[in-house]
Amino acid sequence: MKKSDFFYDLPQELIAQTPADPRDSSRLLVLHKADSSMEHRHFYDITEYLNPGDCLVLNDTKVLPARLYGVKEPTGACVEFLLLHTNESDIWECLAGPGKKALPGAVFIFGEGLLRGEVLEVLANGNRRVKFSYDGIFYEILDKIGEMPLPHYITETLRDKGRYQTVYAKELGSAAAPTAGLHFTPELLGRIREKGVDVATVTLHVGIGTFRPVKAENIEDHEMHSEFYSIGAQSAAKINAAKRNGGRVIAVGTTSCRTLESAADERGQVMPGSAWTNIFIYPGYRFRCVDALITNFHLPESSLVMLVSAFCSLEQTKRAYEAAVKERYRFFSFGDAMFVK
Repeated sequence: MKKSDFFYDLPQELIAQTPADPRDSSRLLVLHKADSSMEHRHFYDITEYLNPGDCLVLNDTKVLPARLYGVKEPTGACVEFLLLHTNESDIWECLAGPGKKALPGAVFIFGEGLLRGEVLEVLANGNRRVKFSYDGIFYEILDKIGEMPLPHYITETLRDKGRYQTVYAKELGSAAAPTAGLHFTPELLGRIREKGVDVATVTLHVGIGTFRPVKAENIEDHEMHSEFYSIGAQSAAKINAAKRNGGRVIAVGTTSCRTLESAADERGQVMPGSAWTNIFIYPGYRFRCVDALITNFHLPESSLVMLVSAFCSLEQTKRAYEAAVKERYRFFSFGDAMFVK
């Protein structure tokens, strides 16, 4: 298939710049795969489409306030760093800009001295390995001086950092929010549990590659970035029980979907544990675990649109997106949601 098969026209004004308030007041397009019919609802109506015995799977990753603005010693030149991930104490792989200022040996000061970073190495992919020094607890300092790494298409300032976190965010490590989960409130999750729906959490730390476009025209030539995931024993047991007992496994977001499909065997049973995954799901893929999907509306020609098109069909996805544009839904990270069932 060609990348251009997944293009659609989107008016700029439909790109959501601010989150819905309250969270569950966002709109919900319900797409029925069996007959391609659609309903236009609100997210708080999601309970009407969930059944006792279903298992709702949430990604409990927590976004790092990973964007840092600092100055270079001794010149005072301004620089922006984006923390990606760490494999060793206080040494992070980062994006840095402008790159010509961030050469090995360069030292930068952030937060008027709360944090100091020295570039150790420029990697083959252009990223930097940076060693940070500080007094206190690193993540507390980061929470104080770091900014949320909002996608490039969001140009308005986010006044409340918490609105780019899900209400169940727990495990620090993401460079971006699992945005399908932003629609849930504690009260809505309570109503879902009261209905007899099991709720399980998995963790997938969203990498910065989630923002990178598919460049290959033949989508099979696209290389997905790797992301770390983990599934606990209790969550695996809930998911597997739903599959065995005839309930549906409902993935909240493409990250939960990719986690489940990475960990599932041929029977749709998932194993607890952790690993890195670069699974790329596009039309033709056979889903083993996920039975229904809650997701936002994604960028044209993105790997996320390809995943949705694999879950229903490319034709159904295009029709749903055309309807969403016609009905003036809000798109992307702070936008509205779709439930594919």
